Amino acid sequence: MTGRRVSTRAKLWIAAGAVGLVFLVALEIAARHYGLPGPMANQAKEVIFAPKSGPLLYASMALMMVVLTWRERFIALGVAVGIDVVFFLVRWAVGAQMMFGNGALWVMIGCAVIAVTRRTGNERLLLLKGVGLGLLLVAGRKTGDTWLLITSKTRPMVLDQYVATADRALGDPSWLMGRAVDASGTIGSHLLDWVYVQLPVAAVAVTVYQLRNVASLRRFPSHHLVRTFLVIGLLGPGIYMLFPVVGPVFAYGHGAFGTGSARWALADIWPHTLPTLSPPQWMQYDTHTPRNCMPSLHTAWATAIFIHSRKGPRALRYAGTFWLIATLCATLGFGYHYGTDIIAGVVFTLTIEAGLRALERGWDWSGTRLVVHGAVVFTGLLVSYRYLPMEMARLPWLYGPLMLLATGSVIYAYMRTVERWAPKAVPAQQPAPQPELV
Repeated sequence: MTGRRVSTRAKLWIAAGAVGLVFLVALEIAARHYGLPGPMANQAKEVIFAPKSGPLLYASMALMMVVLTWRERFIALGVAVGIDVVFFLVRWAVGAQMMFGNGALWVMIGCAVIAVTRRTGNERLLLLKGVGLGLLLVAGRKTGDTWLLITSKTRPMVLDQYVATADRALGDPSWLMGRAVDASGTIGSHLLDWVYVQLPVAAVAVTVYQLRNVASLRRFPSHHLVRTFLVIGLLGPGIYMLFPVVGPVFAYGHGAFGTGSARWALADIWPHTLPTLSPPQWMQYDTHTPRNCMPSLHTAWATAIFIHSRKGPRALRYAGTFWLIATLCATLGFGYHYGTDIIAGVVFTLTIEAGLRALERGWDWSGTRLVVHGAVVFTGLLVSYRYLPMEMARLPWLYGPLMLLATGSVIYAYMRTVERWAPKAVPAQQPAPQPELV
């Protein structure tokens, strides 16, 4: 029976790996079709050339090191830093682009080689899982970049007018937060920008805490933050293809950091002037701005970080709360998302997290009900944005509270169900009283 179970699990891992490889190859081919390198080519280039994000590569190596002993961690970190110093000196000498991170990637590749050539049995499997965990974070970033490229090339028409009109029911939070960020000056905007960009590093901090005992227990926990991150990143771009939206700074502004194609915008009015209320319609946009608004995956990932930080120490809980609030302020304040994207992202995350937790403990009626509840609310939100935007804008006192109540119902159902799933502490059995001797 055990052998059959192991065999089935191995088949599932092989099938998942095969699907992932086919998916990566398909994205590579799609990117090449548009004349750009895909995720596999971009990652291979970073073995030698300057990486796009050095902090991300070192964060990935930190994930990989959860399977190593402390001595091995210090050696791995020292080797990575030494390799980066060499690359830095060579780039400085030849005048090339300066960036660190190659050393971390080399160490992860080296650990994979060591696992195959020097380890056996469970030790080999554990080290390969650690390397795979680290490389998954990097591959997820590269895959996401390619997905965004595909959305911009294959979805020339966007639904921003619909979403912006529906956003009236929430009080146009992007316009309000945009003005607040402008008023905060360079310090506030730089802080929020740093929080927004370094979201994967925050995820690594929570994940490293969750996986802190892997090296001693020699096994991974059944559920952790990386699983939720990967599923969010896998399903989210599919919604982008169905519901393409570029965001208020592009549709109603000058483009992020002045790099957008302002001529495609309806008007340069974000964040100081609200758009005129009129029946929405599809609008055409350029072929390089990602259609990555609905739902807000930055909100989804920040929500996942918040959820998974709840069982950590106080400092980690405070950090998770700060990252969620700061990410919400950044996504709205920089004009990357509408308020409607935000609440859709929260429901999206809770539904995925509910499904993964139900899968971990075994499906039952409570898990199915929670996932169906979240999926129905998420679908209802998107359908409302598409087909009822004018009604939502004209009756904000009705539709605004309805959207918040629907989102709150998913949050409440998730908290109540997960609390019921939590293992109950069994009180210690008291020894039976001894009879008194007369």
